[in-house]
Amino acid sequence: MKRMKTTGRRKIPLVRIEKNANRYSTFSKRRSGLYKKASEFVRENDVDLGIFLSSPADKAYAFVHPTHNAIIDRFMNLKTDLSEQIIAENSRNKVNQLNDRLNELDKREEVGKERLLSLSQRNKTRDKGQWESIDHLNADDVMKFQAWLDVGEIMLKDQLAKASSSSQSPSEDADI
Repeated sequence: MKRMKTTGRRKIPLVRIEKNANRYSTFSKRRSGLYKKASEFVRENDVDLGIFLSSPADKAYAFVHPTHNAIIDRFMNLKTDLSEQIIAENSRNKVNQLNDRLNELDKREEVGKERLLSLSQRNKTRDKGQWESIDHLNADDVMKFQAWLDVGEIMLKDQLAKASSSSQSPSEDADI
């Protein structure tokens, strides 16, 4: 008897997605993933590649590298001239640059998501720590907290008095 793995990826049966909105969304996500894989494939293997898709809304999409003509010529096994090869090389370089940029933006997006999550968690903790904990104080803790506030008030009044008295009289070092 063959044992199945319980961790990692599982094989999910392919079935038609019934809801139109879900089908369009899935198509768009899968198309983007397919284009990304195709550009990596072109970059890593230095190949010509063409992918043609039709969406559930009957819109046509294509990923071709380097050009439509180069792909069709390759498929038809025709020889390409030097200008097509130059165009193909330039297109290949452009795909490599765009793929590098896409990878960089993906990394930035991940860092941004991590920062946002961290800040969100920090804000939740800060809010909870400052206000929700006050509701759970017992009588002794309330008295300590009140004493702390009273001391803070006295210190602030003292600082305010010093600040107002120093602003009214010139300092000893000031030249009049």
